Amino acid sequence: MRHFLSAAGVAALALALAACGSTSDTPASSGGGSTAAAGGKIGVDFPRADSDFWNSYNKYVPEMAKELGVDLMPPTNSQNDIAKVVANTQALVSQGAKAIVMAPQDTGAIASTLQSLDSKKIPVVSVDTRPDTGKVYMVVRADNRAYGQKACEFLGDKLGGKGKIVELMGALSSINGRDRAEAFRECMKTKFPGITVFEEPTEWDGTKAASMLQTRLEQNPDIKGIYMHAGGVHLAPTLQVLKAKNLIVPPTDPKHIFVISNDGIPQEFAAIRDGSIDATVSQPADLYAKYALFYAKAAVEGKTFQPGPTDHDSTIIQLPNGLEDQLPAPLVTKDNVDDPALWGNQVK
Repeated sequence: MRHFLSAAGVAALALALAACGSTSDTPASSGGGSTAAAGGKIGVDFPRADSDFWNSYNKYVPEMAKELGVDLMPPTNSQNDIAKVVANTQALVSQGAKAIVMAPQDTGAIASTLQSLDSKKIPVVSVDTRPDTGKVYMVVRADNRAYGQKACEFLGDKLGGKGKIVELMGALSSINGRDRAEAFRECMKTKFPGITVFEEPTEWDGTKAASMLQTRLEQNPDIKGIYMHAGGVHLAPTLQVLKAKNLIVPPTDPKHIFVISNDGIPQEFAAIRDGSIDATVSQPADLYAKYALFYAKAAVEGKTFQPGPTDHDSTIIQLPNGLEDQLPAPLVTKDNVDDPALWGNQVK
């Protein structure tokens, strides 16, 4: 739907857009509000430190804060514990945070905290995970259903539509785990009905993943595919199990098990190069940090955004409880694993 403005309206909109400071690396906004004071401290809670992906994100945050001129408070770490997310958020607010960046791993249990922050007029940016309910200023994540779709199509093609696959799922209490699992399941059912999928809910736990994979391989030695929801926690234990069973062999070997992952960490790229796994979907840890802080700063400055394409190759969509900027997440195979634009190739 197009909206037509009067001459006065056009002038007002131009002023509003100018106030938003749109640049080549920021999305277009719908205009800046005047109710919030410009500038302010940004509080960040890291979700965990037991994942290579999240450790990379954690390192990017202070770098991006400096690049964007964000007044960053010392970050907290909730260690995958929703009670600690709540406590850390309360502490950051009491210390003067004007906006909060978080990545709640349990997307249902964070609702009351979001309600409390909204009542205090403290905007929230959620990274990688989308809270089920509770107001958010912006969710910064990639299209996680596309992860499951890409993994399904990759494995389905490699297996020729027949065979058995183990899916090492994340936590289904997380929107990410649900999105990846549901999309993978629907795609397999529709496009590759001849493939049997063993769904293993690992709760993002590497030890559980190793045990579940070990059991499935013992019960079904003819398994030919593995989909890991998170390379950051699933890669090392998966390779350990495959190595112990002498199953890390070239794709031309009949014993080869095709493996695809999600995350895009350097360790996955190394595994693709040496043939230990076949592909991954690269979650943009660098862009998660950059745009989480960008939107948090914009929120404090009173800026607002609208659904639609951005100028950083993403799309903002409308949610029932806010907006979501869906950042690009490319499929990585041997064909493009050395692409210098991939964040996993930029980590030192």
